[in-house]
Amino acid sequence: MSIGFLMGRILVGAFYLYHALHHFLSYSMLTEYAKSKGVPLPGVAVAGAGILLFVAGVTILLGWHPELGVASLVVFFIPVTFLMHNFWAEAQPQKTADLVNFTKNIALMGSALMFLKISKPWPFSLGSKKEK
Repeated sequence: MSIGFLMGRILVGAFYLYHALHHFLSYSMLTEYAKSKGVPLPGVAVAGAGILLFVAGVTILLGWHPELGVASLVVFFIPVTFLMHNFWAEAQPQKTADLVNFTKNIALMGSALMFLKISKPWPFSLGSKKEK
C-alpha cells in the first residue's frame, strides 16, 4: 500500500510541477490569455499561479508539509476555476472546453483536500524517519 501511495504522490507532484513550469515557460501567452479573460494584474496572477503550483508539487512529491501544498492548491484553484473557466459566459466551442476544465479543477481541488485526511508523516516522505 505504501509503494502505491508513493507512486501516486510522484505522479500528482509531477503533474503540478509540470504545470508550474508551463506557467513560467509560457508566461507571455498565459498572461495574454488571462488578460483576455479580464483577470486583474494578469502577469502577477500567472506568476503567482506558477508559484502556487510549484509549492503544491514539491510538498506533495516530498511529503513535506503537504497541508501547505493543499492550501496552495485551494488558493490556486478557486480563482483560476471561476475566472479562467467561466463556461457560463462563453459560446461554443469554448463553452465546452471551459466546462471540462471547470469540472476537472473542482475534482482536482477535492482530491487535494482529501490529502488532509492522510496521517502524517506520509510513507517515504522527507522527514518520515526520525533520527535517534
